[in-house]
Amino acid sequence: MDSVSTESVITSTQHQESQVLSIGHISENAQSLQKSFFNDLKDKGRSTNTLKTYKTDLDCFNQFLLLNKGDLSLNEFNLQHVASYDEYLQKKYDSDNSRRRRVQALRLFFDYLVEREIFSSNPVRKLPTSPKFLDIPRPTSFEEVTKLWDFLLKESNRTDLSTIEELVIRRNQILFLFIFSGGLKVSDLAHLKEEHVFLGNSPRVMILPKKRDPYSVPLPKIFTSVFERYYSLLKSCKMQSGLDFEEILFNANPYKILSGGLSPRGIETIMEEIRKKLGIRLTPKSLRQSCIFNWLSKKHPENLVKEWMGVAPSYSLKLYKEHLENNLYNDAFIEEFYLIHRSIQ
Repeated sequence: MDSVSTESVITSTQHQESQVLSIGHISENAQSLQKSFFNDLKDKGRSTNTLKTYKTDLDCFNQFLLLNKGDLSLNEFNLQHVASYDEYLQKKYDSDNSRRRRVQALRLFFDYLVEREIFSSNPVRKLPTSPKFLDIPRPTSFEEVTKLWDFLLKESNRTDLSTIEELVIRRNQILFLFIFSGGLKVSDLAHLKEEHVFLGNSPRVMILPKKRDPYSVPLPKIFTSVFERYYSLLKSCKMQSGLDFEEILFNANPYKILSGGLSPRGIETIMEEIRKKLGIRLTPKSLRQSCIFNWLSKKHPENLVKEWMGVAPSYSLKLYKEHLENNLYNDAFIEEFYLIHRSIQ
């Protein structure tokens, strides 16, 4: 885990809590169980930010215990108290997302208590979560997407590039194709391996989610040519550097490859640097939303689009369909631009 310990996460808001909740403290039993819960999350590899988020969400529950129930023991928590907590959240938060997050955190905590056999069942599961608020899609515009692809191709044609600089640019081309053409999320890309990519006239990429079956997404025909040039250079650089890793992507500084794989934050940083250079709206999320609009513009069946997005069949594409007329895309430019730049090399 990062430099922040679990203990510091658990006690990070202790001073603030003592000011707001001067009427007392939650029971030692509740404190001990929550500390054990956070240690369990740490052992499962949860990030510092995740622990802080759950800490904040459970602090809300602790406030409820103090302000409404005094030193109520967790063992006494029942459906009546669940209903009271629901009322408390309704009054405290206007945002559906805020209420939903607090309920989900408490539900996870009580799942842990069930695993510890402190509860026979989870009473919080009787409490419905607020519906998730779906924000209006804000994709990278079609004009900016074409500007981005043209920039990445021009950069790779520069004659003053070092080998590592050329490799980084070609990696960024692959990132573009995976996100704009394949709709991959940063979490999908972080540890993607060569065995997950299928080349040829109908290239595809295999996604292996943690909590559902694998699925594959089609990529444009030109992906095969772009990928082969990139991966040949990557293998050469790995050999020269004495590195050996299975991931397709890599982390590097201006002089050398540092490691295999590319973290979600690393991908976001790459997009941020390009965005500033080109003056365009660009994040992995906005580029992925452009991909979804592109799929819908091509009139792919909704069930297929949802499969490629990696979402449940119940997921609503309503907001995308409502804004489709203002976000029409055509990905023919990918191959056209690529062939033009290849011809002038």
